Amino acid sequence: MQNFKFYAILHYMTSTEIRKKFLDFFAKRGHAIIPSASLVPENDPSVLFNTAGMQPLVPYLMGAKHPMGTRIADVQKCVRTGDLDDIGDNRHFSFFEMMGNWSLGDYFKEDAIKWSYEFLTSKEEGLGLDANRLAVTIFEGDESAPLDEESKNIWMSLGIPEHRIYALPAEDNFWSPGDNGPCGPCSEMFYDMEEMFVGKVLSKDEFVEQVKTENFIEIWNDVFMEFEKKDGKVVGKLAQKNVDTGAGLERITAVMQGKKTAYETDLFKDLLYEIKISCQIREDRMQRIIADHIRTSIFLMADGVLPSSNGRGYILRRLLRRSIRCGHAVQMTPDYKSLVNIVENTYKDIYSNISENKEKIVSELEKEYNKFIKTLSNGLKEFEKVVEIKVKHNGIVESQGASMLSEDVFKLVTSFGFPLELVNELAKEKNISFDEEEVNALLLEHKELSQSASAGMFKGGLANTNEQTIKLHTAHHLVLAALQEVLGKSVKQKGSNITEERMRIDFAFDRKVTDEEKKKVEDLVNGWVNAGLPVIRREMPKAEAEALGAEMEFGAKYPDVVSVYTIQDPTDAYVSKEFCGGPHVTNTADIGHVTIGKEEAVAQGVRRLKATLG
Repeated sequence: MQNFKFYAILHYMTSTEIRKKFLDFFAKRGHAIIPSASLVPENDPSVLFNTAGMQPLVPYLMGAKHPMGTRIADVQKCVRTGDLDDIGDNRHFSFFEMMGNWSLGDYFKEDAIKWSYEFLTSKEEGLGLDANRLAVTIFEGDESAPLDEESKNIWMSLGIPEHRIYALPAEDNFWSPGDNGPCGPCSEMFYDMEEMFVGKVLSKDEFVEQVKTENFIEIWNDVFMEFEKKDGKVVGKLAQKNVDTGAGLERITAVMQGKKTAYETDLFKDLLYEIKISCQIREDRMQRIIADHIRTSIFLMADGVLPSSNGRGYILRRLLRRSIRCGHAVQMTPDYKSLVNIVENTYKDIYSNISENKEKIVSELEKEYNKFIKTLSNGLKEFEKVVEIKVKHNGIVESQGASMLSEDVFKLVTSFGFPLELVNELAKEKNISFDEEEVNALLLEHKELSQSASAGMFKGGLANTNEQTIKLHTAHHLVLAALQEVLGKSVKQKGSNITEERMRIDFAFDRKVTDEEKKKVEDLVNGWVNAGLPVIRREMPKAEAEALGAEMEFGAKYPDVVSVYTIQDPTDAYVSKEFCGGPHVTNTADIGHVTIGKEEAVAQGVRRLKATLG
C-alpha cells in the first residue's frame, strides 16, 4: 500500500476538483452538462428516491428527445436504503453522488470505453491513475445476450492485457433498473489498491475474491443499453442504443486521496471529527453510521422531505432514529447546528439548497432528537431486561444465540413505541432472534382491536383519524391534565368532540374559568408539548387501571381489559393517565403549539372549552 499512498499524494484531488475535472472532460467531448435532479423523483411513483444516475433520464433512454441533445453529462445525487446493515463498512453509503456521461442514441461501446479509460489514466485531462493497476470485467453471456467480445477487443486495443479482463455473469455484468425498462451488458473498471497484479496473474476466482476483500475497488461502470425488459425478461432491443455510465464520486475520491474508504476523505473528514468530539465512547462503525445518516438526512430535507410516519418521510425518520440510537450507544451529545454547518460548507459550491433550508433542517433534526430520545431510553431499558432474562437467566451465552418471545417484541413496539426494525437491529447485535411473522400478526390483531375500541369508545368523539385529529386527540389529554392542575382534581371529563380543526372538552366545574387560568392551562400544555414526552399505550385489567388512577369519561362503559395511555415527565411523574382506545401521536412534540380558545357553560355545573393547533 505504501507505493500507492505515495502515488496518490502526488495526484491528490479534492472531491470538488474531481467533480469539475469530470464535467470539463466530457464537456470538451460534446456533452451538455445538466444539474443533478432532486432526490425526489419527478413523475415516477414507482420509487421513493432517485437511486441511480439513470433514473431521471429513463424517458430519454426509452427514446424521448432530450432538450439538451444526445450527449449528456452530470453528477446525480442518489439515495439507497436497501442495505442499511452494511453502512459503516468501507464501501456503503445511503447518500452518494454518481458521475455519469450519457449517449442517447449517439456513440456506443468504442467511444464510451475509450473515454472511460482516458479520464481514468490521462495525467493532463483526467485523474492520472496507473493503467497497470486497472482490471475490467465484461458480460460472459447467457440466454439474454452473448459474450461481450466487442468490449473485450476494445479494452485490449487500449493496452489492457487479456489476463486482466474478466468475463462475469449477469448478476455482476448485466444491468437493469428492475424487472422493467432499458437494460444491457456492462463493463466495470476496478483499481488495484494493493498492487495485487505486480508479478502475478490472477484467475477469475482469485480476482473475485480480492474484490470481496476490497483489495480491488470498483470505480466505473459502462452500461450498454440496447435491450428492454418486461416482467423480468429481455423482450427485445430498444429503438436506439444508449450508453449509461456511472462513476461513484465517493469511491474515486478515496482512491485519489490514497484512502481505503471515503469516510477518511474530505467528504466526511470534518463531519466525523465533529461527531467524534461529541461522543464519550470511541466506536468507529457507530460514528460512521451517524455521519452517513446525518448527511443523507440533510440532503433529503434540503430536497423537501420531512420526517413523517409513511413513505419518504418514514425512511428519513428511520435514518434519523438509527443515528440517534447509535449516538446514544456512544454517549453522543449532538450539536445539530454544527453538523449542518459542516455539510453545508462541504457542498457550498455544489448544492445551494442546503444553505437555503438550513434553519428548517436544524429545527427538524432537533425536533426528531427530542421526540425520540426518551422513547429510546425507556425502550432500551426494557429490551435489556428481556435480554437479561433470555440470555443470563436461561444460561445462554450470546454467541450461542437465543430467541425472544413474540409477546416481548410486541410489548416493546406497542407499549414503548419502539419501531419494529429497531428491535430487529438490536436483536441481531445480541445474536437474538424472534419470529417476525408472528409479531406482525400480533400487531395487525392489535391494530384491529384498537380501531374497534376507538370506534366504540369515541362514538361522537373523534370525527376521523387523520393526522391533525390525532394530534388534537393527544392535546385533549394534556388539556384535561392541565385543567386538573390549575382548577383542582375535582375536574372530571363529561364529554368530548374532536375534529381536524379543533378539540372540545366538556368538564365538571361550577364557575367560569378566568382568562388568567386559561393562560396557565395553555402554558402548562405547551410546556409538556415542548418537552417531547413519550405517549405510551398499555393494555391492563380494568381494576389495575382504576388502581393506577387512570382518568375515565363519566358514564362510559369499559370492558374487563382496557387500553390506558400515559404521558410521563423526565422524572417519571405522570402528566396524564387515561382510559382510551386511541389513536394518539407517539410523542407530545408531534402535536405542535396548542392555543386555548373559547370557554363557556353548557349545563349546570358543566363547562366547555375549545382548543386549536398553531
